[in-house]
Amino acid sequence: MISSGPDIVVYYPIVFNMDDKALEQYINQSIIEETQKLINKQISEMDTPIVSMVGTFEIKNNQRDVLSITLTNYAYHDKAAHGMTYIVSLTFDLEKGKKCELADLFKPGSNYVERTSELIKEQIRVREISLINEFTEISPNQQFYIADKTLVIYFQLYDLTPYVFGFPMFPISVYDLQDIIDEEGPLGRMAQNN
Repeated sequence: MISSGPDIVVYYPIVFNMDDKALEQYINQSIIEETQKLINKQISEMDTPIVSMVGTFEIKNNQRDVLSITLTNYAYHDKAAHGMTYIVSLTFDLEKGKKCELADLFKPGSNYVERTSELIKEQIRVREISLINEFTEISPNQQFYIADKTLVIYFQLYDLTPYVFGFPMFPISVYDLQDIIDEEGPLGRMAQNN
């Protein structure tokens, strides 16, 4: 779908032909709400008018009853030094009919924050990523998406790294977390070899 105005074009996905029409409506409403939140964030970011805005999306995973998408919004304000981009992701467990938070991917009571944080620290070291803020650990509801057999933890621009670095993304194999993932959840289904 496209929503447009003067120099504003925002694309977002819709799901259709699902057997569960209530779930289909819930997913589409969630996508529309998050798309609008991104637009509102860009508008309220600065007092100057927006010169241009482009919203896009990517389907990161649509298999094994797991739908994971990212929504990205770039806007340039009048007289700004550069534009700003934000990204948000939505992951749905279609089998259970719900939107997933990061904690939903792991066994209850597991130390997923500590485990994923340690794997990210190692990637920062190995990839020699320059940080503007020290990384200690992810938040319990850190932003993420699922791409096949990978959990991708990400941060917004300026959260950890300089603007020029882009979005810091940390792909983590489901097999590196296999002992703590919920085997009946999205990552558990991704880890299966069938």
